[in-house]
Amino acid sequence: MTDSGPEVKRYLNDLHDRITAAVEGIDMAKFRRDPWTRAEGGGGESRILSEGSVFERAGVSISHVLGDKMPPTASNLRPEIAGAPFEALGLSLVLHPRNPYVPTTHCNVRYLVTKPRSGPAVWWFGGGFDLTPYYPFDEDVLHWHRTARAACLPFGAGVYERYKDWCDRYFFLPHRNETRGVGGLFFDDLNEGGFERSFEFMRSVGDHFLPAFMPLVERRKDLLYGDRERNFQLYRRGRYVEFNLICDRGTLFGLQSRGRTESILMSMPPLVRWDYDWRPEPGSPEARLYEEFLRPRSYLTEVGG
Repeated sequence: MTDSGPEVKRYLNDLHDRITAAVEGIDMAKFRRDPWTRAEGGGGESRILSEGSVFERAGVSISHVLGDKMPPTASNLRPEIAGAPFEALGLSLVLHPRNPYVPTTHCNVRYLVTKPRSGPAVWWFGGGFDLTPYYPFDEDVLHWHRTARAACLPFGAGVYERYKDWCDRYFFLPHRNETRGVGGLFFDDLNEGGFERSFEFMRSVGDHFLPAFMPLVERRKDLLYGDRERNFQLYRRGRYVEFNLICDRGTLFGLQSRGRTESILMSMPPLVRWDYDWRPEPGSPEARLYEEFLRPRSYLTEVGG
């Protein structure tokens, strides 16, 4: 690991604890804490909350993985590091709410370093957060993107727009021609400006996750809902599963690096349904999701600054 690796690990451990405490505080339930080790090197701790009053499934995992050979998902754009030994540190979470009016959310921040056979070590940061509502509220989407913009503002003009656009392109299901949700931020291969500046940006993204998401939970967790809303939530969760198993580079990296399968797949919702050729009723709240939100949009200019 680089000399700065322990500093990254301390930050990720602290963020792990802060997010765990916030989720336990609002749900009044406790995570199961599941430390694990990896035969090839490294390990981590997965924290899982199941059947809570607010979250049907919440998973927050931290890992520090060492390997002898860089997986293809991380080296296909960097042929010079193909086959090189690596270390990867990261925190990843997915929160699946019980109430269909509360969005599902995902956040990930990570640091990867590798030592090619010739030349200096190669390192970079990555991560982001995104929001997947079932019944979107304009004010919630605006709050989410305003907070994402605030995470980027100290780092120059256009940073939010760049990583917001990357998020829209990344969290896209080509076989459905839909975005997974309303986006957020996504960045990868970040090392421009040097280690301290890149690490500072990664911390800003991690630190802005709770302020972006928890107010939405507070607003919506006690709204009344019925079978119609619940069934639509379960149907739309199917898109989440499709993306994670077909499109997500993080899932593929974990499996290709022989990570812990239970921790890699903790992002899956506990219940889901697929209905053949289902279509929303015209003019319905469900149709509004499809018509207004499942495509890239500049929410801060179209809906409100």
